[in-house]
Order: sequence, then C-alpha cells, then structure tokens
Amino acid sequence: MEITYLGHSSFKLRGKNAIVVTDPFDPKFVGLKFPKIPADIVTISHEHHDHNFREAVDGTPVIVSGAGEYEVKGIKIIGIDTFHDASLGSERGGNTIYRIEMDGISLVHCGDLGHKLTEAQLDTIGDVGILMIPVGGYFTLDAALASEVVSQITPKIIIPMHYKRDGLTKDFDVLSTLDLFLKEMGKEGITPVPKLTVSQDKLPTETTVVVLS
Repeated sequence: MEITYLGHSSFKLRGKNAIVVTDPFDPKFVGLKFPKIPADIVTISHEHHDHNFREAVDGTPVIVSGAGEYEVKGIKIIGIDTFHDASLGSERGGNTIYRIEMDGISLVHCGDLGHKLTEAQLDTIGDVGILMIPVGGYFTLDAALASEVVSQITPKIIIPMHYKRDGLTKDFDVLSTLDLFLKEMGKEGITPVPKLTVSQDKLPTETTVVVLS
C-alpha cells in the first residue's frame, strides 16, 4: 500500500485493487491545491467545506459518508459516530471515524475528532496498523489530547494531519503547528517523506510517527 498526503485531512491510499481518498477539501476555502486524481472510494468524515469537496476527485467513486458498514472492491470500511468537539457535538456537530481494511492493514482516519474515545468506540475500532489523526487543535484535537487518543488506540504507525502549515487561508491561522504534537510524543526532528509505502508484514513493532510532506 502507498499513502500520499494531499493536505489538511486528505490522503490518497493506493492499494492493490483500489484507490481511496479521504476528506477531499475545497482548495479555495483551505488555500492548498488539490490534485486531480481518480479514486474508487471517497470517505467524508463530516459536511464541512474542508472535508467534503467530492467534486475534487475524478472518476465515479463510491462516496462513503456516515456511520455503517461498507465494502467496495474488497475494501471493508466501518464508519463510527463521534463528535467534532468535546461537548457531544453541541459546538461543531458530528464526525465519523473510518476504519479501513485494505491489503491486510487496518487504517483509521479520525476526521475532525474532538474528544477522547469511549470503550465502545475503541472496541469497534479494534487493532490499528495506521492512524491518521488531527493534531492542530481549536477545531479538533490539540497536541496533548491527540497524544491521549494515540495511547487509547496504540497504533503501529501515526500520521498527523490537520495542523497549521504554509499556504492555508486565514481561517486556519488558529491551528497549532505540527511541532507541538511531535514534542508531546517525544518525536522532534522527524524528516518528512513524500509518501509511505507499507505492507502488513513490514509494520513496525513499536509505535512510529511518520510525517508526510
């Protein structure tokens, strides 16, 4: 499997049989370019413009939006109801976490999760090979809370997302930079890489943070 970061909370997951794109964003709203790429599946964590720009993706992908169980081209996806804030959704509404089974690897994309997880949610999530988690705070988990959620899930690989970076519009000036999360995790000085290529038998034995450029 090959994982490429498209920016903000969006990734391209290229497997043996299909391509999944998570949370495509509106370039005008976010400020980053979104590449024209085809996909077989698009997951939408919630209906905000920086996570639901379906038309950015080429082809005729199956749109996965909301809680439930899905299977497309042998890829099994479970959507789990969560909240966009720590107040049961009263501030920013709902959010869907997706567990994606692809090429023998379990990936979890947290969308704009805003709180620690319940035991029931953790049971549904199960064992996790790769975790894509927001770390920029304000709208979602901050560095400290993201670290706590990582401890709850105990993935093999952590890929941070949804943090302050060059090119974002002023709407996202409130986000924290990635270095706060890396410091929280004791992982300062990680060199970003353009993509992650991984297989089930090559997952690390200890939790590893991977920063995608």
